[in-house]
Amino acid sequence: MEMNRQEKIMKEKYLPENEKGSITVLAVVLLMLLTLLGIAATTTSSIEVRIAGNELRHKLAFYSAEAAKGWVIWNPDLYGSLNITPGTQHYFPNDTDPYDPQTSVLPAPETLNSNQSFNGSVGYGSSVDPPRGSGYEATEYRAHRYTMTCNGYSSHNTSMQIEIGFYRIGF
Repeated sequence: MEMNRQEKIMKEKYLPENEKGSITVLAVVLLMLLTLLGIAATTTSSIEVRIAGNELRHKLAFYSAEAAKGWVIWNPDLYGSLNITPGTQHYFPNDTDPYDPQTSVLPAPETLNSNQSFNGSVGYGSSVDPPRGSGYEATEYRAHRYTMTCNGYSSHNTSMQIEIGFYRIGF
């Protein structure tokens, strides 16, 4: 009985009547803060997903342009004896057999898969002496300079362009 009396005095001393329901208000405020935190986390994660998607599309476009570079390497007609007029661009892909240079308009892109394609051009620059140390006689051979422009495409109209300078040794 003594304990009950002491508890009663403590309650009267430290718990005023006007604080009834304060726990409910505190719980509602805490739930609102947690809701705002959840909304912020959801917004942040959806933005990160969009950033990752954009990065993927740009990488696919870049790799498509790199594939165009490989396509040029395996098609020497683009930088052979038919392409030695300075300022003239030979466009690719060009699957004509025998090779018939396309010099007027950029052709439709070559499709790699449903999300990737490429096209581009190879332009002749000039003819100079071979680089020193290349092993070729300057009096017998010429270094023909070219510029390759490779366009890579991906979904959502994403595109990437790579420009590469190279030369070939010839007569």
